[in-house]
Amino acid sequence: MTRSGDSTGKTFSDYDRPSVAVDVAVLTYRDGALRVLVVEHEKLGGRALPGTFLHSGERLADAAERALRDKAGLTGTGFRQLAMFDDPQRDDRGWVISMAHTAVLPASALPVDAALVPVTDGYTTEGLLFDHADMVRLAVKDLRDRYAERVDPDRLLGEQFTVLQLNELYRVVFGLERLQKDSFRRHVIAALEPTDELVATGAGRPAELFRRRGEARLSPKAAALFAK
Repeated sequence: MTRSGDSTGKTFSDYDRPSVAVDVAVLTYRDGALRVLVVEHEKLGGRALPGTFLHSGERLADAAERALRDKAGLTGTGFRQLAMFDDPQRDDRGWVISMAHTAVLPASALPVDAALVPVTDGYTTEGLLFDHADMVRLAVKDLRDRYAERVDPDRLLGEQFTVLQLNELYRVVFGLERLQKDSFRRHVIAALEPTDELVATGAGRPAELFRRRGEARLSPKAAALFAK
């Protein structure tokens, strides 16, 4: 191989190259359901995840941040890479590969006019363009993996919450029909610390508020409890 070409004598310009895109699955928890943020794709007439094409000399992370800012009105958002989607037929417009990213934000951090669609059992309940439904599926898997290790690491419930609220969040995140309350409390209580505050919960007696105990990890038995 030489500077001007490879072992066959071809140069970089002799090879076809795909366009590179980034797409971001932004998950949140609102009205008792897991939801994903979507945007309208004006040219193709459908809904999709916020995304954009990589500019010359741009890093993937910078492109993802630009997509969230320009398409979803989000700035300063932390996100993670998920996987490269490289099916040559994934985009009817041409050869496009996309690096999927994910972000998880409390509903209060999203624009008030954000379009959110429900996610049920790891999938969106309505069709998305391209292979974005598969990206959502990977984002939910990433979410579940992290929530099986720590208590609400993305602060979807804020800083303080009741054990019942936490139980409901975990039931939704893991797509469970029910999550036995006593078993759940027993598996998570060591990762919580009391705030010595109470909150009214309707007609019943007030419930105790808790917060996360630093970086405490959940036990492997907790992960087994969440598995279907």
